[in-house]
Amino acid sequence: MNASTPSSSAGGPGSADSTAPRRNSKRPKYSRFTQQELPACKPILTPKWVILTFLLVSVAFVPIGVVSLLASRNVVEIIDRYETVCVPDNAQSDKIAFIQSPQDKACNRILTVPKDMNPPIYVYYQLDNFYQNHRRYVKSRSDQQLRNPGSENDTDACKPEHSTNNMPIVPCGLIAWSLFNDTYGFARNSQPLNVNKRDISWKSDRDHKFGKNVFPKNFQNGTIKGGATLDPSIPLSRQEDLIVWMRTAALPTFRKLYGKIEVNLRKGDRINVTIQNNYNTYSFNGKKKLVISTASWLGGKNDFMGIAYLTVGGLCFILAMIFTLIYLIKPRQLGDPSYLSWNRNPGGR
Repeated sequence: MNASTPSSSAGGPGSADSTAPRRNSKRPKYSRFTQQELPACKPILTPKWVILTFLLVSVAFVPIGVVSLLASRNVVEIIDRYETVCVPDNAQSDKIAFIQSPQDKACNRILTVPKDMNPPIYVYYQLDNFYQNHRRYVKSRSDQQLRNPGSENDTDACKPEHSTNNMPIVPCGLIAWSLFNDTYGFARNSQPLNVNKRDISWKSDRDHKFGKNVFPKNFQNGTIKGGATLDPSIPLSRQEDLIVWMRTAALPTFRKLYGKIEVNLRKGDRINVTIQNNYNTYSFNGKKKLVISTASWLGGKNDFMGIAYLTVGGLCFILAMIFTLIYLIKPRQLGDPSYLSWNRNPGGR
């Protein structure tokens, strides 16, 4: 008796069950999806396709750049920096003491209109080196308090400008406390020039972020005033200078809308501006500018978009010409794309 011979009925290597697939195998079933064999676009970047692509980009980008640049150049803009010239000569050595003093800080500036300006003409104030995007500054506000009349005590996020004499400040926080308080009066050729300050803020802010029944309380009543005061009889939804200011800027140089001039200004008109130079930018070496500007379909004066489109379009055109010369002078023979792996039969599966 040969006991070492395995029996076929014992499920040995020669048994019929050994050829069947294992029931507990973790190998996934074959499918075109799992093997990434679904139909797909697999372009081959031949020299002709590359040259054509660069040419198409240049043909599209160059006209857009020209149109954008022309639209920007058609914007008429007057910029007047005044934080230094509006300080008297005897106070130039200590500007901080001057701006903190109670004396009158009126300053007269004469601006000449370089080209015809058609309404609406926008009046902005521009601040440089003012970081409204600082984390603690941005967080120092209470949106609930600004929106709901019953949330005036919700001032936890506003410290240190949250209360005065144990009474809550409305609106609280550093953003509202530092509200810009320079003012501008305009006259053209000795005639008063009205500046419309209605609808200078976002409608969504007026309707949803600032309450119609929320009124300023105890605002700027502390020992140190940060900026402008607010009329306690006017609800926050109508305090548009505050609404514009509290939409914080992302960059240290920014413009905010002060108002709109709704009459034509002609070339050569002399604009007499009376500035109340009250806002303290001298403590942080900031700059203040008055900007009077028209607008185009792209917005204000900004050459960046036009220059960017022209630069990209010009580079693509130059690359297309370089590749064309290389292709004509020293062409290379292309391989047969039928030998690529995705063009072959996947093995009869």
